[in-house]
Amino acid sequence: MKVFLKTILLILTTMMMMNCSGKTAEPVVRLATQAGRFYESDPLVLSREVDSLLERHASKERYKNLAALIVPHAGYYFSGNVAAAAYMSIDTSKQYKRIFLLGPSHHEWLDGASVNTEADYYATPLGNVKVDHETAVKLTTDSLFTYQPKAHDREHCLEVQLPFLQRLFTITKEVPPIVPIVISTNNYEKLKQIAEALKPYFTDDNLFVISSDFSHYPSYEDAYEVDARTGKAVESGDVEQFIATIEANARSGKRNLVTSACGEFPIITLLLMMDSSYQVKHLLYQNSGDIDDHDLNRVVGYHAFVVLRGEENGFSLNDDEKQILKEIALTSIKDSLDGKPISHLSPLTSHLISKCGAFVSLHKHGRLRGCIGHFGEDYPLHEIVAEMGRAAAFEDPRFMPVTHDELDDIDIEISVLTPMRRIQSLDEFQLHKHGIYIRKGHRSGTFLPQVADEVNWTKEEFVSHCAQDKAGIGWDGWKDAELYVYEAIVF
Repeated sequence: MKVFLKTILLILTTMMMMNCSGKTAEPVVRLATQAGRFYESDPLVLSREVDSLLERHASKERYKNLAALIVPHAGYYFSGNVAAAAYMSIDTSKQYKRIFLLGPSHHEWLDGASVNTEADYYATPLGNVKVDHETAVKLTTDSLFTYQPKAHDREHCLEVQLPFLQRLFTITKEVPPIVPIVISTNNYEKLKQIAEALKPYFTDDNLFVISSDFSHYPSYEDAYEVDARTGKAVESGDVEQFIATIEANARSGKRNLVTSACGEFPIITLLLMMDSSYQVKHLLYQNSGDIDDHDLNRVVGYHAFVVLRGEENGFSLNDDEKQILKEIALTSIKDSLDGKPISHLSPLTSHLISKCGAFVSLHKHGRLRGCIGHFGEDYPLHEIVAEMGRAAAFEDPRFMPVTHDELDDIDIEISVLTPMRRIQSLDEFQLHKHGIYIRKGHRSGTFLPQVADEVNWTKEEFVSHCAQDKAGIGWDGWKDAELYVYEAIVF
């Protein structure tokens, strides 16, 4: 069915490119509407300007594990230096399949996302950049992605990124095809859906460029204060902290502060696609007052960030962290037996506050005495272990609650689940190494990696049993479901 639909999609796309006589239509080019406004219109002058900005950061580190950039989109005179710092982090020897450009709408309220399915190319004075038309059209199968021409016609936030990409890639190769997306909704659930639709593309093959300026129109001193808070929130990689910081800034009473980040919604989308294996690194901050001090009572802030993809399964725990988690689980059981609220031990490392799932198993004289787990990446690890330790002791319906007299005979085993990674094919799944999580609509199910050690199944049988026995979607239900893999750190 998927192959059939894809074929139909390609046929329809081809038909749209044909005129009534059957001849191929002229390519649709989105014109450079901001040339001469946000950046130079003369190709030679523009090339020299961009090259000069990039050259300032020539000694900066290039990242092969680069997943995304957050770059400003003001006129080059003001934000070009900060933008160049981000672009010089790209390793141009890497073969990117496509570049997703995500930015806010400055002119139209969409209550969703608009992806440009009309344009075959985006023009700048330096030439045309190809649009990945097939991917753009494919995204519109999700109801939150439409094409609204007014969202793109006058929008500058994506266009101003292109000359940087053109000059950066011009020496070695062409700019990879772009997917231009304008995001405009303050509905958190819709932003989550947009992120879910984009997440399959958030892979090593693609680069995401998030276009955003930061504080708008406070004084020079207030901008530094507000932008520092917002920058720290972005660096945390925590979407809830970012949103809370934006809201706190809005309540701060800073004079003339209109927004802390005009690209708030694209940034939230990016953070929702990330898990704890990603690292956000700050590169540079300036505001317009650093460039031109003519009016320091009204400035705009600019940040540059890179998002780095960790090595697969890079999440790990050292022996001390493992011991702390066992102490947390045991303490939560003792506290519950004593009728006290669960204690929270400290200090905690960055791994122990990472959001990931965990199972706690209790054994008595080598036999299972209780096992409860939480599958998801919505609570800090130390909190999950505390709660699951208590639940394993008192809420597993297969066993009577643990008593004080048994504590000395109880052994605790913890399985920490590494952050999930979506896969597109079973070729990416490794039996005995990976756990599988299957989601289809409102149904989901999982098998931990160690389940494979207890049965004699092929990986196809492993996934099929999970689909049938755990998710309840039938033996072959996994074939058109979302598949995720993870590992378990067992100790």
